[in-house]
Amino acid sequence: MSVRQQYDEIGEAFEGFKSLPLARYGEVPSFLSLVGDVRGKAVLDLASGTGFYSRELKRRGAAEVFGVDISGEMVAAARAFEEAEPLGLRYAVGDVAELGDLERKYDLALGVQLLNYAPDVAAMERMCRGVHRNLVPGGEFFVLCQSPDFRFDGPPLAKYGFLCEATGEEIETGPRVRITALLDPPISFVGAAPRREVYEHALRAAGFRRLEWVPLEVSEAGRRAYPAGFWDDLSANPPLELLRCRTEGAEGRKGRKD
Repeated sequence: MSVRQQYDEIGEAFEGFKSLPLARYGEVPSFLSLVGDVRGKAVLDLASGTGFYSRELKRRGAAEVFGVDISGEMVAAARAFEEAEPLGLRYAVGDVAELGDLERKYDLALGVQLLNYAPDVAAMERMCRGVHRNLVPGGEFFVLCQSPDFRFDGPPLAKYGFLCEATGEEIETGPRVRITALLDPPISFVGAAPRREVYEHALRAAGFRRLEWVPLEVSEAGRRAYPAGFWDDLSANPPLELLRCRTEGAEGRKGRKD
């Protein structure tokens, strides 16, 4: 089943993922902290899903947010949220691997569970080049993905609301992974956990610099909400990791001959 088909089947139910402990107290606060102050910034939200991060960043003062997702059902859900609570957000259906030149350059781009869906290294490079060409000089790209170092034989993640299982298949970028969100009913989808060097090669080949891996952290609110020791398994073997990088600034480009 293609990525588009998987997410078309999930649709608006995807919004429920953010209520599960791993997302609510790990992913969301970690990613928003990584992105930081967006006041006055133009944001490109790639793999925008139902628009969760698009809405969050607009509420935090982003001047403009444009979301792109491969799933028409996801985009329809995001537009329904926008209609119910207008924030001035725009969405479009599109494949980031085929992303052309947009109508403007953006200050920063988000890629939440985006690059790990590349079917091969060439596709990931195309994704990264498409992101790069639509950022201003010095623009930043923030990535959230499956951790390349996650140990599938470690303690299960069910108490955090998710299962993360290797399918036993391997593609060019890394092992295939089945993620199950323990909602009612549970929702599963299959992606990959690309190797660290695959991400780094694709981003550098696209022109990104200053790559920095950032660990997932549990928020203080999350630590207060559960008893001591609850988060130990997650901290010892986090399933998610973050990555930030940037395009060269105007000054950096002047000094290069390539």
